[in-house]
Amino acid sequence: MPIYVMLTNLTDEGRKTVKEKPGRIEEVNKEVEKMGVKVISQYALLGAYDFVNILEAPDNLTIARVAVALGARGTLQTTTLAALSIDEFINMLKK
Repeated sequence: MPIYVMLTNLTDEGRKTVKEKPGRIEEVNKEVEKMGVKVISQYALLGAYDFVNILEAPDNLTIARVAVALGARGTLQTTTLAALSIDEFINMLKK
């Protein structure tokens, strides 16, 4: 299944929610999985983004639906990137 990197920034409302209820992050992960996307790994970041999520989804439409659904809540903004494994990338270059 395709892999995606989702970089996330919390809005002011999102920061307030996470501070008051840190477990909300895991609740959102479960909601994302119900939308057909597997959370492979997730990290809190220091720097330009608040979180990085490595996700597995069946296709671009599914990951786009998740990004829009999450962004529509008003608690975060996402940047989503399709990712290729190094092996896939090297094999593609050899063709």
